[in-house]
Amino acid sequence: MRIILLLGGARSGKSSLAVEMARQRGGKVLFVATAEPCDEEMKRRISAHRKSRPGGWRLLEAPLNIANEIGKNIGTSKTVIIDCITLLVNNIFEKYGEKATSGTLEKAIESEINALLDGAEKSPATFIIVSNEVGLGIVPADSVSRLYRDLLGRANQMLAARADEVYFLVAGLPVTIKNTLQDVDS
Repeated sequence: MRIILLLGGARSGKSSLAVEMARQRGGKVLFVATAEPCDEEMKRRISAHRKSRPGGWRLLEAPLNIANEIGKNIGTSKTVIIDCITLLVNNIFEKYGEKATSGTLEKAIESEINALLDGAEKSPATFIIVSNEVGLGIVPADSVSRLYRDLLGRANQMLAARADEVYFLVAGLPVTIKNTLQDVDS
């Protein structure tokens, strides 16, 4: 078991690095996509992402309950890519709607992330998890956007705390934030 977290801004190269890491590992790959094609732009993005992946990889589209879905579909995969937590958190927001309280959303997100991490830690596969870092920009103007930013930040912290490796991508270049495997070798 190994968990790798790739963080960065939009178009920083996270997904490309995840694909390259999986290619280098070889073996069977399960690609877990959390995006839903809700508009034309998202449909184009999903199509472009599909074209960038090797044809032999299995695709699992799981907008929610990803730990359960991965458990049912992982098979003998050597690597699992989850792209991305940013959209998973958005999907949870959409599921609960505007009437949800911050406490309800926080519990739902923590439950989803903990289930994912628990499953990853029990699996022999390497999990490569992609998420956006959204806490570096300006403070969002409305309360819902601020809540989203805060809860995604909390999800990223949970992932980073239990990950073996964490990389922050800037202009396509990965910067090592955490590498417990390297620390053991030193």
